[in-house]
Amino acid sequence: MLNKIRPALGRVLTPVGRAVARTGVSPNAITVIGTAGVAAGALVLFPRGEFFWGTMVITAFVLFDMLDGAVARVTGKISKFGAFLDSTMDRVADAAIFSGLMIGLYRDGQEPLAAVALYCLVSGVVVSYAKARAEGLGYTCNVGIAERAERLIVALVAAGFDGLGVPFILAVALWALAVLSTITVGQRFATVYVQARDGAGPGAGDGTGNGAGNGADNGADNGAQKTPEPHR
Repeated sequence: MLNKIRPALGRVLTPVGRAVARTGVSPNAITVIGTAGVAAGALVLFPRGEFFWGTMVITAFVLFDMLDGAVARVTGKISKFGAFLDSTMDRVADAAIFSGLMIGLYRDGQEPLAAVALYCLVSGVVVSYAKARAEGLGYTCNVGIAERAERLIVALVAAGFDGLGVPFILAVALWALAVLSTITVGQRFATVYVQARDGAGPGAGDGTGNGAGNGADNGADNGAQKTPEPHR
């Protein structure tokens, strides 16, 4: 859903990307640094129950990570390896965020909600893989009510407000994400099933598991260093 604002976001980030490019930092370095910062904030602060400050640190590094696409555009360093690295690092960041929430909730004695956070982590991986695998087989799979950007925004906003003492907001958000992610998986399965039934989309793979997916779910603008369309 947030894909509609990506062109506008790209225009806003391009001047910042030019400034960062002058420092000599490469797009891939930005990707790795951003992911490392997100993982550190999530796995150090969330398990200690510091949900507000963890959210602040994570948000800062998520915004920094979004510059990799802008820097790649202005420097001409757009590459398939950059696309692969960015998509893979996004998976690491997502896993760190929901793992940190899960550990923090478990330590706080909220075992059922920790299990919901684990479900959100797993379902998010399935959402991303379903699209990557579908497109690896030659189908289109541009559907889903809860793509990566939406999932991160909901989780981080709720965690931040929970850290400020707002009651029940994190529980509501995680349960909503669990439901919406499940619906998204169903949407993608249904979309691919219809295409397969109707004989649409000649596959790039052989249908036996050998045609690997060509990408993974991606965030707002950081996929701009890719040649292929980012998978969300």
